[in-house]
Amino acid sequence: MSALAIGAGADSFAYSRAKSGVQIAYSAITWGGNDQQAITDLAGLGYRGIQLRANTFGPYRAKPSELRALLEQHNLQLAMFSSGNVEIDPAKYQSTIDQHVAHASFVKALGGSAIQLTNSARPKDRQPTTDELKRLATVMNEIGKQTADLGVQAVYHNHMHQLGETPAEVDVIVQAMNPSAVKLLLDIAHYRQGGGQPEKAVRQYRDILHSLHLKDTKSPLPDRPNDPNAYKFVELGRGNVNVPAVFKALSDINFNGWGIVELDGVPDQGRTALQCAQTNKDYITQTLKVKL
Repeated sequence: MSALAIGAGADSFAYSRAKSGVQIAYSAITWGGNDQQAITDLAGLGYRGIQLRANTFGPYRAKPSELRALLEQHNLQLAMFSSGNVEIDPAKYQSTIDQHVAHASFVKALGGSAIQLTNSARPKDRQPTTDELKRLATVMNEIGKQTADLGVQAVYHNHMHQLGETPAEVDVIVQAMNPSAVKLLLDIAHYRQGGGQPEKAVRQYRDILHSLHLKDTKSPLPDRPNDPNAYKFVELGRGNVNVPAVFKALSDINFNGWGIVELDGVPDQGRTALQCAQTNKDYITQTLKVKL
């Protein structure tokens, strides 16, 4: 088994659905707000779960049954809902909590059970302080406490250019999170770009790991070969993330939650969101040998 953990070759990582309990979903973000098309496309490809964003809250807030019916019609489960940023400014404390609790009620009405929390509070001219990182956890803990009363799990999403960019920062936040209120959504591409090894993070945070974003990051870029900070997100298998090692780690810890394929935008001109979703499906089912 140790030999399997070393190589990233496709042939070394054949996972049956029984061995890898990861449930595969896909994020609608690549469709740029055209969620109905995303639902149709992803269902047509055979995906079983979807992540929607807060842009659906406005048009469907008063009629969540319509959106839920659309998901059920296409046999898609709401695997995750992007609830938006968590503010650490004390003046925005209550409004931040109220916003995410409202989103959690919406998610419950859609048949979902989890909201994703991000933040935009990273300082522009310095590294974040430990206090700032812990303050984020404090606010998320309160959000998670209140959403839990609704039957909705709050999860923290590590993210480049936000609080929790580097592995060290992520660890400060995770250690300050109340595990009964907030879990971790590990984005393997953001974690890799931030300097970490996501396969190690899977094992390190196994007790608080709720779900993952499955995507890849390419760096350096062909047009900026000398810029270590230049990167772009790409389809699985096209970048620097050791995706097979991540799935090996997930198998080792008997993970059976959602692995949500996410691609923020179409990485190459001339391609479509549907084509990217097909490429990701082919990698998962043919290279990793994991069923959707």
